[in-house]
Amino acid sequence: MGKAIQQYLEKHGFGQFSPKAVLFDMDGVIYDSMRNHATSWHEAMADYQIEMPLSGAYEYEGMRGVETIKVLTRQQWGEAVSDEKAREMYNHKSALFAEHCKATPAVIMPGIKTLMQHIKDMGMKICVVTGSGQHTLLDKLLSDFDGLLHKELIVTAFDVTHGKPDPEPYIIGMRKCAVNPWEAIVVENAPLGVRAATAAHCFTIAVNTGPLPNEMLAKEGADLIYPKMTALSDDWKSLMTMVDD
Repeated sequence: MGKAIQQYLEKHGFGQFSPKAVLFDMDGVIYDSMRNHATSWHEAMADYQIEMPLSGAYEYEGMRGVETIKVLTRQQWGEAVSDEKAREMYNHKSALFAEHCKATPAVIMPGIKTLMQHIKDMGMKICVVTGSGQHTLLDKLLSDFDGLLHKELIVTAFDVTHGKPDPEPYIIGMRKCAVNPWEAIVVENAPLGVRAATAAHCFTIAVNTGPLPNEMLAKEGADLIYPKMTALSDDWKSLMTMVDD
């Protein structure tokens, strides 16, 4: 951690690292929901004759759905669909996702509640920054994490003009928490989310809960990489002892 902090400070030209808030992505970090996302993306896009392998959901994770669809149609059709058509296609994906969640509900990621409790006990703020517009999951956050999460510290696809990998979602998250980049830690699991967080100049911890290789997360600038959320939760207190106030 000490070496990672020093490299982070040198990379961004900051003179201090004093974390006061932790900003979490949602899918694949707070909820073990990516399998349902991957299946619904694959099925929905197939209905429009677009190839979207299961791994694609992890590669594009964090990007707003309509933007993902425009990227896919531009790649495969030679031009992006209109906003209206993209919303129609994303609504179809969302409906399939809701069906899959009914059959196989997304569970809370093991270790995340313990980690959030550690953070709260240390007097740090907790914020969720997600590219999701899936009401089936967003509506669960406050009830599942009562006392740990607060509505005013949640950033969704509806709050931003430019979704991940643009840094805007994390910049808005820091604004909501009233912190500077050197006072924030981001916990992400997706390459595009890591890119957004590092572009916002945040210290970024990647937790690789999906099938992508660690190299993809490192390439995007992750300062630390953990294999699962329980490992980060178990290590959190010792990590924080290495942080200079």
